[in-house]
Amino acid sequence: MAKFSIGDHVRWNSEAGHVSGRIVKIHESDFDYKGHRRRASNDEPQYEIESDKTEHIAAHKEDALTKTDP
Repeated sequence: MAKFSIGDHVRWNSEAGHVSGRIVKIHESDFDYKGHRRRASNDEPQYEIESDKTEHIAAHKEDALTKTDP
């Protein structure tokens, strides 16, 4: 079951440092992302997050995310 909800504001680490954004989609089954198959399940969902600064969409597992205030 998903720990976060669509619209939640979260942050994560990237190569460029900390990034923040809003969750726009939750995957609870396997999905294709940027040409690669990503694994997801009800127990281990993955989230698509839109960056606040660049509007880039990233996909991350739950343990990579921290909920923050908007």
